[in-house]
Amino acid sequence: MKINIENSKHAKIASKLFKEGYSCSQSTFLAFNEYINLSFEEASKLSSSFGAGMGRLREVCGALTGIFMAAGFMYASEDPKDIDSKTEHYSRIQYFASEFKKYTSCNSIICRDLLNLDIDGADKPRPQTRDKKYYEERPCEELVMIAATIYENYISENSPHNSLK
Repeated sequence: MKINIENSKHAKIASKLFKEGYSCSQSTFLAFNEYINLSFEEASKLSSSFGAGMGRLREVCGALTGIFMAAGFMYASEDPKDIDSKTEHYSRIQYFASEFKKYTSCNSIICRDLLNLDIDGADKPRPQTRDKKYYEERPCEELVMIAATIYENYISENSPHNSLK
């Protein structure tokens, strides 16, 4: 099934945030802030550590991590002993990862794979300067739009139970 990122309200929000300088994880998480009982500042801070594949370690893509975090706020049980609910939630997270892979050029959820980088230098914490060349060479804006669209489609078909909506 093809997703339509051009018609996704949340993909547009995520793209705008990313172009404003927010990380990939912040962009997707903040795109769904209307559903989460946090201020924009709190949500921005909470999601700030997961950009560039977890603090620029180039591990799991931050765009995907952002929707994982939103799903935790919107769908996860508060009962740590509810194994059935945890199983259901982990299944949901695995679904998002599987869907995300389908729309990437390398069938991966790993940042360094998505950016076609080797591991050398991945642990250097300084982010790259966001200039015109950065945006032209990186698939990150499209990836935040893909993740946001996947999640938007999911919540349109699965009513969240832990949200403000």
